Amino acid sequence: MLRQLNIKNILWVDWVDISKNELQSVVRHYNFHELDIEACLEENQRARIDYYEDYMFITLHFPKYNTRTQIYDLNEFDVFLGKDFLITFRNHTWTHIDTIYDQYWKLEIKEDSKMKISTWYILYEIIQSMFMKMFRVTEKLRSEIRQIEKNVFAWASSALVRDIMIKKRNIIMLKNMFKPQVPVLNQLEFNMNKLFAWKMEAYFEDLEDKLWKIVDEINLLEEYIWSIEVSYKTMIDIKTNSVIKILTLFSAFLFPLTLITSFYWMNLEHLPFQNHPNIVYILILLSALITIILWYFFFKRNDRI
Repeated sequence: MLRQLNIKNILWVDWVDISKNELQSVVRHYNFHELDIEACLEENQRARIDYYEDYMFITLHFPKYNTRTQIYDLNEFDVFLGKDFLITFRNHTWTHIDTIYDQYWKLEIKEDSKMKISTWYILYEIIQSMFMKMFRVTEKLRSEIRQIEKNVFAWASSALVRDIMIKKRNIIMLKNMFKPQVPVLNQLEFNMNKLFAWKMEAYFEDLEDKLWKIVDEINLLEEYIWSIEVSYKTMIDIKTNSVIKILTLFSAFLFPLTLITSFYWMNLEHLPFQNHPNIVYILILLSALITIILWYFFFKRNDRI
């Protein structure tokens, strides 16, 4: 999908899911470096910024939630920015960018609009909008992790293991997505100041602050989910030990009976107490005594320790 608007001599071209031929048709009027054009067609796993005399090429990443897999996917956002043009490429539709585009489209049809338009401010609004979305994403993750924490201490199940693994995967993805963008945004601020004579320094400093808050929040979420995973493993170990103790007590009760009956079924003569009328009760009491001793060792002794 291609759309473009021209407002106050500023051109904004926005393209979703572009092909190679379509890209060539868009950029043929500009003297862009061929490596930057190739980068738009490739999947770049790292954020980057290339600065030239008359334009900048920027690659950023923002998460796209996959409702089927419940996983955040890497969504690339490529930008060619000059003083009088802004060309943006992305693989998926983003409601936030669409909203910003519609706002400027309404200004375009108003010829008497007094609003001052610039490419750097449009880019600022886009990044600002995506960062604000990220704050909601991290808050949603924090809420989901709190629920997992409650479930861990309420009941352990295989579904919980899957939830923990998905959240860990999402947090790692977000960390790998946003941490490399810190130096890129620093360079972006510096290059913007050079290109636009320090008119937007405060705006992009604001973006840097928001990015650092996002990175800090992701780091906290990472520590949070790791602590829950450790707690989960500890609780599983405790429950496993309790089951093993119970099985041990049960085995201890049956062991004397099994051992002695195995002798009496050998058809041997003159076995001790084989004619005693209360031998069965004696064996049951012996088994019970061994079980009590083991129960005391496993539970009471551990409580004192």
